[in-house]
Amino acid sequence: MSVWFTEKQTKSFGITGKVRRTLESEQTDFQQLEMLETEEFGNMLLLDGMVMTSEKDEFVYHEMIAHIPLFTHPSPKKVLVVGGGDGGTIREVLKHPDVESVMQVEIDGKVVEYSKKHLPTISSSYGDARAELLIGDGFEHIIKSEAVYDVILVDSTEPVGPAAGLFTKGFYAGIAKALKEDGIFVAQTDNPWFKSELIKNVMRDASEVFPITRLYTCNIPTYPSGMWTFTMGSKVYDPLDVSMENISELDTKYYTPELHHASFVLPRFVNRLLDKE
Repeated sequence: MSVWFTEKQTKSFGITGKVRRTLESEQTDFQQLEMLETEEFGNMLLLDGMVMTSEKDEFVYHEMIAHIPLFTHPSPKKVLVVGGGDGGTIREVLKHPDVESVMQVEIDGKVVEYSKKHLPTISSSYGDARAELLIGDGFEHIIKSEAVYDVILVDSTEPVGPAAGLFTKGFYAGIAKALKEDGIFVAQTDNPWFKSELIKNVMRDASEVFPITRLYTCNIPTYPSGMWTFTMGSKVYDPLDVSMENISELDTKYYTPELHHASFVLPRFVNRLLDKE
């Protein structure tokens, strides 16, 4: 008998995948965690029934949340990652030789534990001497920090449950305080097909705090609609001003110097959503 899982991405739409076996299933202190071995996408992490990452397509998300801001900032020495317990974001951050330290604050230690066990290629950088892991509340860590970080990456789940506080104007103000005077932040901000109001609100709130605010996109097949967005807030540096000659070659599968600029070219319906047309 075939076993399939379905992620309901809206009340009337979802995606389905064939499961070879369930590796882990646990109600943690914060969320329902499942680790599945799937037929098409390899091992896959789900939180509260939503796909977080998979072995086959994880590189898209992790490269795009990390390399766009880290190549925009001329000297990203200290980086904070909020969330991202699978470890993929810190793996990409640590590909940049300028990075001296990366602090990760993940609220659910079980995500880290099972990712190390079942997603070894994603979580491979947890042993790096430059990486520090703190199991705790990312919002609280941000509020307590002041002018500490060059880059902050918000690698969160959907804006429900433990991540609800990471999509508020107060959080962006806290990020601005935690960043140095030329700091940059990037947050994942879902997709424009099903979460258009979320994107609109995040861009509005972030633009009230940061003088430069940009939205960029990528394509991730296991995420709702396949189209994903990230919001960048910057105090000084505009990602569109980055010269391709200043983007060094890294070991990537999705990100390229050309894509750095191309990812900010938005479809007309997204520009209209942002009142750009």
